Amino acid sequence: MSYKRKRKLTKNRRTNRIYDLILHFLALVGAITLLYLAVRGVYGLVAGKKTVQQAPEILEEYLTVNEYSRPGISLPKVKGIVIHYTANPGTGAEANRNYFEGLKDSHDTKASSHYIVGLDGEIIQCIPTSEIAYASNDRNTDTISIECCHPDETGVFDPSTYQSLVHLTAWLCGQYDLTTEDVIRHYDVTGKNCPKYYVEHPEAWEQFLADVDAYIEENGE
Repeated sequence: MSYKRKRKLTKNRRTNRIYDLILHFLALVGAITLLYLAVRGVYGLVAGKKTVQQAPEILEEYLTVNEYSRPGISLPKVKGIVIHYTANPGTGAEANRNYFEGLKDSHDTKASSHYIVGLDGEIIQCIPTSEIAYASNDRNTDTISIECCHPDETGVFDPSTYQSLVHLTAWLCGQYDLTTEDVIRHYDVTGKNCPKYYVEHPEAWEQFLADVDAYIEENGE
């Protein structure tokens, strides 16, 4: 092989090596760019999620720790919110809270709820959200429960009750990084007719979830 040919081959190899290095560099830059855009996109979705920062007015009237209504068992992870109705027409939040408190003495049953929303929209918290309530059967260990008062047998909530429930639910979603997909009825856990009106009128339940979403959109930050 002549000297000129050998030199030409060497030069071509160097040129090809440079091209290969450039191509690898461009591929690396492209991969890094795609990774950056993906991370940025995910971050943007998370950062853009609105949450309601303003809590509704809540009166804390915690139950006495007892095995019938406030067992004092830790609730390590909140994965959902369960909506109930009291099935006790015409009674308010205070009366239902006192019923739960009285179970420590009567031993009639095991029952309670984290929150009760009253006929006038008042909210009483019976149990800290760091503890379980006896409300939703096998979902007691990973959900927050909300009992709602109602004026009559239909189970329809008064507007004041409804508005407080929407605000409370929206706020809790923000506190525990939940969405309305994580908001369910007692019926969805056990098949029980609770909350009555929203089991018998599923379109009203869908409207409630839509109202919670709208509240988050309008009042979230």
